[in-house]
Amino acid sequence: MPRVREIAATTSGMPATDGDGVRMTRIIGTPELNMLDPFLLLDCFESDQPQDYIGGFPSHPHRGFETVTYLLAGRMRHKDNAGNEGVIEPGGVQWMTAGRGIVHSEMPEQEDGLLRGFQLWVNLPARAKMTAPGYQEFPPSQTPLETREDGTEIRVIAGTTDLGTEGAVRNDYVRPTYFDVTLPAGATFEQSVGEDDNAFLFVIDGELAVGERRQRLGRRLLGILGTGGRVAAHTDEGARFLLVSAQPLREPVARGGPFVMNTRDEIVQAFDDYRHNRF
Repeated sequence: MPRVREIAATTSGMPATDGDGVRMTRIIGTPELNMLDPFLLLDCFESDQPQDYIGGFPSHPHRGFETVTYLLAGRMRHKDNAGNEGVIEPGGVQWMTAGRGIVHSEMPEQEDGLLRGFQLWVNLPARAKMTAPGYQEFPPSQTPLETREDGTEIRVIAGTTDLGTEGAVRNDYVRPTYFDVTLPAGATFEQSVGEDDNAFLFVIDGELAVGERRQRLGRRLLGILGTGGRVAAHTDEGARFLLVSAQPLREPVARGGPFVMNTRDEIVQAFDDYRHNRF
């Protein structure tokens, strides 16, 4: 049997604001955890106070990576400079490939109530950074939900469960797994992952006992998983968490705000292209 992964490190992230004053917790993309190749950033937003999110994310550019927006509560409308528009709902996902450049906005489709979800940035390999931009967007009805005999539910965004449920998103660059797992009290979850993948768990609610050592991982904590071919997690009282993994790119990373390339010269070119409306 493949070795079960243990928790190698944990982080609770740090408070951050982005867009027009949207308050969030930045989990990846901090001084403590700059990146987990190929994951460049993970933001968690959760508030029922309109002033924390109502400003949204007005039009802004991206180049060189992918953004993944996944909602647990609330609604978010997106628009871009190519005429695309849609609404992301709870259980739905937007996996946007910025490629050579896109300008888009993401604005709350609500004036009050709870807005809760995540945005993950996934790097693109050098060969794909200047590809045409595009979307993989799926409503909840098209995002598979696997229900197991013990009551476990798995929303499968990307990847394939050990029982064969395939996620809606396709990505051949880093072959990601992105699961939203809900465990009932007393349940154990196991899943195979690529031996070379970087992987993490993020606890949305409850508490997990992870790996053979049963290391505790509490609410709103991210656990970076060590090496191995399997993930195992148990909960005594019930829990909900994300399991995310992907193949590392192992390429140089140059960042400049909303642009992620391989060299500083490419970042300078990205800013010049954006200023001259070449996106």
